[in-house]
Amino acid sequence: MRTRIAAAAAALPAALLTALLAAPTPAQAQPHRAPHHAADSIRYASVKSCAGKDGERRPCGHWRLVMHSGKLSVLRDAQVVALDAKGRPAGPAAAPIAVSGDGQRVAYFTTSGRLAVRTLGGGVVLMAEGALPRVAQYGVGLRLSGDGARLAVMVGAEKPVATRVFDTSTGERIGDVPGDETFAGFSADGDEVLTTADGAEAVTDLAVYSERGERLARATPPQVVASNGPQALAADGHTVANVIRKTRPELVTYDVRSDQVTARTRVKLPAGDVEMIDWTGDAQVTLHLLRYHGRSTRMTIVQIDTGTGAVKVRDAYTVLKDTYVFAACGG
Repeated sequence: MRTRIAAAAAALPAALLTALLAAPTPAQAQPHRAPHHAADSIRYASVKSCAGKDGERRPCGHWRLVMHSGKLSVLRDAQVVALDAKGRPAGPAAAPIAVSGDGQRVAYFTTSGRLAVRTLGGGVVLMAEGALPRVAQYGVGLRLSGDGARLAVMVGAEKPVATRVFDTSTGERIGDVPGDETFAGFSADGDEVLTTADGAEAVTDLAVYSERGERLARATPPQVVASNGPQALAADGHTVANVIRKTRPELVTYDVRSDQVTARTRVKLPAGDVEMIDWTGDAQVTLHLLRYHGRSTRMTIVQIDTGTGAVKVRDAYTVLKDTYVFAACGG
């Protein structure tokens, strides 16, 4: 069985999240602002796969944090098997988890049912009780900003529920983003939020909101942008990047404010599907490329100079072979 990626939930409208069984959303957040050698950081979070009595694979043990140094630590207070709306274990579904882009914070549900953000080597901030409606945990998606200062929580329900944005240093809920739009990620500096939304005549729109939920811009991009996700929002709050993955890949930049494609730059990429895209500098985009090879799951992270198209491999790793589902740090 292939390792499942904690990425699917973030790409779906909130109303469809309740159908997911592998619930964690990836931390598709922004840059590692400190050099990796300066201090250790989380590369990805993984939970072990075990066979149940019925032979079906399911998550087991504890969430594990795999570090850039190669060390492994355990989140003993994190919920592993997702609970349904009545607090009962939901079979093979894993509880959601997310890692910040700088690899310093991780968001998850505690075993007591509270939404928490833990800082590496530091304390834990709990969101208020009742911060979320009573829903199944496998219908919840979590996303941290690059520096982990903001947490977005997407809630799946029959009717759209607003995406909640929290300040992770205080646990305060600071804003809401419309639940009938799909959360696509924070801007590189975490001050804005990018969403996709259904536009007129079956087209897809892009919208930008402040962290407090004020809409700043909305446009209907051309198909070269709309049909080639994921998309990432720069720190300026209006420049979007995405990659066309074809025989000759291209990096595309688009301005939501002016509704113009500003550049199409050919790039040479290693093998793999684009799982994450993030702005990691004023003229730098970072891609996480995922590739399955036999029974192994391989991630390659590359940095692209948006001006020249030059590509540099920043990191590469093979996910633990016993992994049921994992969430990479992004950025």
